[in-house]
Amino acid sequence: MNADELCWLSLSEQSALVQRRAISPRELTAAILDRIDRVNPRLNAFITVLREQAEREAARAEQELAAGQSRGPLHGLPISLKDLYDTAGVRTTGGAKILADRVPQQDCTVTRRLREAGAVIVGKTNLHEFAFGVTSANPHFGPVRNPWAPDRVPGGSSGGSGAAVAAGMGAASLGSDTGGSIRIPAALCGITGLKPTYGRVSRAGVLPLAWSLDHAGPMTRTVEDAALVLQAIAGYDPADPASSRAPVPNFRAELQDGIRGLRFGVLRRYFYTELSPDVEGAVEAALAELERLGARRVDTELSYIDYALDAMESIILPEAVSVHLQWLRERRADYGEDVRDRLLAALAIPAVQYVDGQRVRRLIAQGFSEALRQVDVLVTPTTAIPAPPAAGFRDPRLLTRFTAPINLTGLPACAVPCGFSAEGLPLSIQIIGRAFDETTVLRFAWAYEQATEWHRRRPPLAAEAS
Repeated sequence: MNADELCWLSLSEQSALVQRRAISPRELTAAILDRIDRVNPRLNAFITVLREQAEREAARAEQELAAGQSRGPLHGLPISLKDLYDTAGVRTTGGAKILADRVPQQDCTVTRRLREAGAVIVGKTNLHEFAFGVTSANPHFGPVRNPWAPDRVPGGSSGGSGAAVAAGMGAASLGSDTGGSIRIPAALCGITGLKPTYGRVSRAGVLPLAWSLDHAGPMTRTVEDAALVLQAIAGYDPADPASSRAPVPNFRAELQDGIRGLRFGVLRRYFYTELSPDVEGAVEAALAELERLGARRVDTELSYIDYALDAMESIILPEAVSVHLQWLRERRADYGEDVRDRLLAALAIPAVQYVDGQRVRRLIAQGFSEALRQVDVLVTPTTAIPAPPAAGFRDPRLLTRFTAPINLTGLPACAVPCGFSAEGLPLSIQIIGRAFDETTVLRFAWAYEQATEWHRRRPPLAAEAS
């Protein structure tokens, strides 16, 4: 197997080869790093590449495995992190000029847990400045380009992670999701993106955007790989006040149990209107495939869902500006224009609007809970359109309409590839589950993924670089 084919293996496939010593962590890490050297100049997915550190970590993993000291399935596997996860001794910029030289003294909880699992950290990925946007058009570190079409938006804010995984620069990356920032780039780049339940994964040491909406989670090429990474990073953390003590199940244990006899809800009125024809056709075909696999479709409704995006704006803006208030006073000129303008607009939002947003949020969350008492999961499009052209894109609601409401609820949601547009751009469905029931979400996602071939396609830009 040549080096490029190693890069296209899933995490689980890489793990099997490493565990039986058919390939070494150093061999695998070298292949990923070399591919980053070749492909990243075209996509700008990374802000920092950790070649020397990754080579040392891979050598250590190889020694441990040779001594029979396996740390689990991620041992010796290369993974990248969105550049808002603190890494000891390595700059964590948040994609911002203000933090361009910030070097944390310790790892954040998630980074530490990945290292404890034996993962090799190969780099820090590019993002929308301060994770506050959906395009990853970063004014300080340059825009991330979509590997399926470099003139298209890769999604944001975790666009670098999405592009890196889609282009074979690692089988997994960590993103963050406040209004869809894991699921949107996963959808536009043709990979899997999992937003776990709020509180399932610690955010301690992760640069915040909005404290009550932020989620940390994996972006991978397969559903099984998302389960593998979630297993390593999930669990209670006293350093995160929102962290949950809910037991952490074996997320892979039920993947292959199938979905026959389970029920999925279809929310027609809000989530299936004003779709591009390509999205509508692909999603309807996906729903039919779930039925063919033995699941039962149930049409359902949600109260107050039409107010979701207004409620989101009323919450995310005040929470974000509370993080940035001092920098806005002292370093306003160092922000990119789009993020600065949104933060300045937030200063004018009255407290009553924030409170009303939280009231609506509670009503929306109750509606989702009621819907999920009738079904096991809800299935929606992830975005209403394929990746839009980067030039001139101005309306984030075109991409957040179906993802942001789920951040209001804190429920788990997984984006999975479901087809391609007439222009060859990836399309995606979103599977939403009950709180702390990532197992059922992943079970649906895996069943659909295994019945289709969409996740196996490679972007033409990435193939050219092979």
